[in-house]
Amino acid sequence: MTDRYLSVARSGVHELEIKRSRFLCALAPVTSEEAAREFIAARRRTDPGARHHCHAFVLGADGRTRRSSDDGEPAGTAGTPMLEVLRRRELTDTVAVVTRYFGGVLLGAGGLIRAYGQSVSDAVEVVGVLEHRRLRLVEVAVSYDRAGRLENDLRASPHLVHATRYDELARFEIGLAPGEAPAFESWLADLTNGEASTTELGDHWVVHRR
Repeated sequence: MTDRYLSVARSGVHELEIKRSRFLCALAPVTSEEAAREFIAARRRTDPGARHHCHAFVLGADGRTRRSSDDGEPAGTAGTPMLEVLRRRELTDTVAVVTRYFGGVLLGAGGLIRAYGQSVSDAVEVVGVLEHRRLRLVEVAVSYDRAGRLENDLRASPHLVHATRYDELARFEIGLAPGEAPAFESWLADLTNGEASTTELGDHWVVHRR
């Protein structure tokens, strides 16, 4: 079971022009093959006049489900390089559709491979990437007079500050990797002279932008 995976941060479209051919790469986060194929179909409806709507998608935290299509381009020149970009960037739960409007100049197999791969790579840079981590969440509670310094120390530490809340006490939800809890509690006790209390909240998937 994986404890970490990456996906695109949001849906988005990025256009690339190479020798008068237009390559429109649409990316989206998805969590099922049905959702991926619905997105592919929607892109076909959006640009019905385009010659090709090539696609690739990867699903599951382990990236086990992988599909791609050249959609009429020479075999291996579109879907495969698109899928390779997703694989190389370690992206999953992600679908990519590259819509091509032919510009009248033949690119050749090598040119197509580079164009489709670059189209996906450039689009990933535009929409950004999210990191999903399975962490043990621990709530730390302290009095208000210690809250300011403790928050600064927590944010300067390697531990993830997932959320903060203030009621009768200052409360911080901290994400810990497997095996980190004993060392964290010892560090926290030294830092607060034992005045901070901790409550385990269980394992959760925590998401943050890379």
